[in-house]
Order: sequence, then structure tokens, then C-alpha cells
Amino acid sequence: MKIRTRYAPSPTGKMHVGNLRSALYEYLIAKHEGGDFMLRIEDTDQERFVEGATEIIYRTLDRVGLKHDEGPDKDGGYGPYVQSERVGTGIYMKYAKELIEKGEAYYCFCDKERLASLKTEVVEGKEISVYDKHCLSLTKEEIEANLAAGKPFVIRQNNPVEGTTTFHDELYGDITVENSQLDDMILIKSDGYPTYNFANVVDDHTMNITHVVRGNEYLSSSPKYVRLYEAFGWEPPKYVHLPLVTDENHKKLAKRGGSTSFEGLLEQGFVAEAIVNFIALLGWSPEDNREIFSLEELVQEFDYHRISKSPAVFDMVKLRWMNGEYIKAMDFDQFYQMAEPYLKKALGVEGESSASSAGVVSFQEEAWKKIAAMVKTRIEVFPDIMEMVDFFRELPTYDAAMYTHKKMKTNSSSSLEVLTEVLPLLEAQEDYSNDGLYNMLLKYVEEKGCKNGYVMWPIRTAVSGKQMTPAGATEIMEVLGKEESLNRIRKGIALLQNV
Repeated sequence: MKIRTRYAPSPTGKMHVGNLRSALYEYLIAKHEGGDFMLRIEDTDQERFVEGATEIIYRTLDRVGLKHDEGPDKDGGYGPYVQSERVGTGIYMKYAKELIEKGEAYYCFCDKERLASLKTEVVEGKEISVYDKHCLSLTKEEIEANLAAGKPFVIRQNNPVEGTTTFHDELYGDITVENSQLDDMILIKSDGYPTYNFANVVDDHTMNITHVVRGNEYLSSSPKYVRLYEAFGWEPPKYVHLPLVTDENHKKLAKRGGSTSFEGLLEQGFVAEAIVNFIALLGWSPEDNREIFSLEELVQEFDYHRISKSPAVFDMVKLRWMNGEYIKAMDFDQFYQMAEPYLKKALGVEGESSASSAGVVSFQEEAWKKIAAMVKTRIEVFPDIMEMVDFFRELPTYDAAMYTHKKMKTNSSSSLEVLTEVLPLLEAQEDYSNDGLYNMLLKYVEEKGCKNGYVMWPIRTAVSGKQMTPAGATEIMEVLGKEESLNRIRKGIALLQNV
């Protein structure tokens, strides 16, 4: 049988990494075996529906390269692919009534007051009411009278109260639960919409879905799904329940705030391909210790039997490292296009113009690209650029103590001497290319009989005003140009003379 998987998100907001991981694993399972990957929008919970969320789903899947073979925009013969549209076909009510005829479901006319009076149980830390099968005892005549009178109703699953139910998960194996723990969950709500659980089962079966991937928080509700498949006489799909994703403190990863949503990560300067690579390793590992994969390589390597049952830690440090590796490997033109907004913001340039305000250094595009080249291998996320290059805009205020460096054997006195001696050389220098400046200063180093760092450290400090820079003194001066470089060195001399 051809493998068919589906990503079935609810349009309730931004796409969290847990949702994206489910989509990715569904995609990889299908594509690894040459199967089909379907997109189905589950919007039956109208109270949680968020305007624009469906567009976020499409945009995210497209951005990460998870191309669906079927969906609302690609009819493969199993549509509609939006649950609210499927409601109009009558499919859910049809199957619910089939269960009623089999004695596997029943009409429930209990009002809110009666439901509120039912006893409650604590399940997984949540207090829930347990339905007492009151309406199961209604006669056919009573049911017909209630329906004729237009009395509001729901349709409930009729679960047994004795015996056990066993279902099989591809990772966790066989799991058995006591039927007494299975509540008679609602299948059709009073508004005529199916519940998430019921629609899931009907849609997965009618769409020939072979593998269902979801978080292991659904393990507890899986017996109810299996009971529905048994009630219909259908073959259930293969279930793959994924491990929990936790933060560094091993607590469930929070969805609020959006910092771990896909769009939130993009806003923080992460690359889409790196995010996908990182998420693939949240619970799955290849046979070797390899960590960098393209999507195409993941398709080739992915074996869902290697998914772990242990919680996966969302390690931001590792994600930053991995993102840095993707940036290093990136084509320069693509990198520059992504880096340019951060460069311009750091250097105080608005819009597309390279002009800048009074007192701020102005650069041509060639200089922008040189600055970008300096930082390409040094950043992990794009916002790192900001603090790394802001000194190009204007010389920051700095302490003279920065001129003292034990390894370079420099101090305020020696630095003042070096800057004073090289200033006339730099004033006379016409070639302000990196090579021209470096060769001139190297000649000075040889004549002075000292090490390179003894000269380059004070010059770099003077022209940058920073302890750490993305490039050496002469590379920085090439970008700054002669006038600005000399101006900064004179300020360095003045600062040291006042020590």
C-alpha cells in the first residue's frame, strides 16, 4: 500500500516548533518511501480560529520546502480538505448516525445544569467531568420526540465500561487501558460540528491515511480513536507518537510569546533551512553522528523507527551554532541580501539610500559588501551583526585601558608612541587598500624591530574603539577611508596624551 501521511493543523495562530516537527516528520515518512504528503485544515473549533492563521500555515510550509501533494489548493480526489467545508457534505453526521445504528454512539440531550452536576475526575492534572451514560437509556420514542421538538443535542461515543482496549504505537509498542477509564466523548457538538477527535478518525480513514504522527500528549486519547476504528470495522493507521519538546530546564516548551514559533525564529535572525535541520533532530537521530542535513538528505536518511521516546530538549545554543554553520556555507550574494537590512540599521541608514546623517560615516555599496564579508563567518544569527559593526558608523567612547594588552605587550605609553609615529606615515599614504596599508605598516614593524601585534593592536583600537572587531586594523581602515581613519587615530592620540 502506498504511504499517505497528512499534516492537519488547526488555524489557531503561529506555527510552533512542535507543530512544524509533526509536519516535517509526516513529510519525511511519506517521501522516504515515495508516498504522498497531504495538507488538511482542521478548523472545526470555531472558537479558537484565528484570522490569517491559515495563510501562516501555507507560508510556513512553502518557506521550509514541505510541498504537499494534496490539499485545499491541490485536489487529489479526497476533498474537500478543509473540515468546515467537509461539514457541509454531511459526512460527519452520516458516520455518527451509522454508529448510533450500531449501538456504538447515542444522542445526548443533557443541559448545562445537569452536566455541571456530574462527578469530576482529575486526568493529567486537569479536572474533567465524567458522563454517566444517562441518555443511553432513552427509548427510541423519547429520542424522536426530543428531535422533533428541536431539543439541542450532542452525539456521544458509547464506550464499554468493562474489559480493556489495546492499541499499537510504532514507538511505544502495545498500550492497554481499562475501558472504565474511557469517557463517552462527544462526537458531534450541539452546533453540528464534529469534535476534533471524531473528525480526525473519519477524515483519516476516508482519505486513506496510512501513518499518523502526533505528540505523545495524545497517547492517553488514542484508545478512544482505536475504539472508533473498531466500531466502524476499519483498519487503523500506524501511529507514531513523538516525544515531548522541552526547554533547557526540561519543562514543556511554552507556546506563548511566539519566540519558538517558526516566524518568531525567523524574526530572531535564524535561517529557515537551519530551523528545519534542527527540528529534524528534536527526537530523531541518524545512524552516525552527523548533524547537518539538507531537506533532500533528510528524506534519504529518515527512518521513523529511530525516533526516541525520551523528551527532546530545545537547545537554543545548539540552534545558534547550527544556524552559524548555515550562514558560513551560504552563497555570498544570498548572505548579503539577508544581512543588508541589519547592516543598514546598525549604521543608521534608512531605506535603500547609502546616505547618512551628519557626523556619521557614509559608505558606498562596495564598502557595505566588505563589511558583510567581515562578519559572514563570525555570526550565528543575523542580529549579531548589529553590535559587531556599529563602530563603523561612529567611533564609540572607549577607555584608554583598552590599549593595554599583555599578549601584545602593549600599554598606554607604547601605544601612544606607535600611533604618534605611524600618523605621518598614514597621512602620506595614498593607497588605502587593505594590502597597501598592511605592506606599509609591515615595513614600519620591520624597521622598529617589534612584532606585528605591538603595532596593529593600538591602531585597531584607535580606529574601532572596541576590544573585539570582525576584522584587523588595515581591513577596517580600508572601509573607513583615509580621512576617517586619520581622524580616529588623532582622537586615540589625544586620549592617550591625557592618561
